[in-house]
Amino acid sequence: MIKRWLAAWQIAAVYVGTVVGAGFATGKEIIAFFTQYGKIGTMGVLISGWLFAWLGMRMMMMARALRASSYKQLNDYLFGKTASTFVTFIMTIMIVGVTSVMLSGAGALFEEQLGLPKPLGMLATIVLVFAVMLYDAKGLFAVNVFVVPMMILFSFVLLGKLLLGGEWCGPSSSSPSSWSAFFSPLSYAAFNLAMAQPVLVPLASEAEDDRVVKWGALLGGILLTSILLSSHFVLLSFPHVLRYEIPMAEIVRTFFTYFYWLYLFIIYGEIFTSIIGGVFGLQRQFQAFSSTLFLAILFLILYTISSFRYGSLLSFLYPLFGYISLLFLVLLLFRKIPQTSK
Repeated sequence: MIKRWLAAWQIAAVYVGTVVGAGFATGKEIIAFFTQYGKIGTMGVLISGWLFAWLGMRMMMMARALRASSYKQLNDYLFGKTASTFVTFIMTIMIVGVTSVMLSGAGALFEEQLGLPKPLGMLATIVLVFAVMLYDAKGLFAVNVFVVPMMILFSFVLLGKLLLGGEWCGPSSSSPSSWSAFFSPLSYAAFNLAMAQPVLVPLASEAEDDRVVKWGALLGGILLTSILLSSHFVLLSFPHVLRYEIPMAEIVRTFFTYFYWLYLFIIYGEIFTSIIGGVFGLQRQFQAFSSTLFLAILFLILYTISSFRYGSLLSFLYPLFGYISLLFLVLLLFRKIPQTSK
């Protein structure tokens, strides 16, 4: 029983570490999807959390029943083989794009906060990721099991401090529509479930048994809901939160000056877990190639993309991927989990 719970915790930690990225850590993502809607956003967090737990479990159980070793095999079942080729192609581009953004963010953190050259920060991150990936799934588990508890603890420390002495101000200068408030939790869950698919699909197939997968998905959904709620309430307590590019940094600087360096470490940890999640998923998708050679080529591509501005490309791909993600969400809801053949 203890062994199963430890295995479930590893899956949950990877789930959380993959979904939680730099946008989450800075607070911008949470504001965009939830906090700008005030109290209605709180309900949105709960809806997203429920979708993470339930649909994350369905996705992993489908992958396990299909014995899928990569996200292409699950897409074949959900979208059909013809459409799946296009969907998987777009998904691969998006994973490379988002992972490149994360790598660029790691370099920016070194440059802006430590006064070191951005390329040095990116190269240092690539070396660390390469070292972790040499251990394959064990490395993925080890990093997330270490970083995720620190994320959770930090978010609850912030919330506890503000509960003891803060006031709930709520966001100012925003009047979003009710339609966007309704669709926001759906699109947030859809996008992040689709982005977590490359990591969770192979992990589910390789898990010890069905119960480990179910417990891991449920625990991951609960933890994601808890962190989202905690960060949402902290952001709600800060006046004029919509003015800031990195609102969480402003909150930490205002209320927790002595925690600022720890906060930077947490941001880097969240960026790092997202990068290794993307690299792990891509490695499993292209596992026919030599692992070391593939990683070397992939890191060269990521480094090259991270060094350029490609906002126009992502501005086209993000909405397209958003629509595909919503379709992915619908198919997860209505596709039956296939019967395993034993």
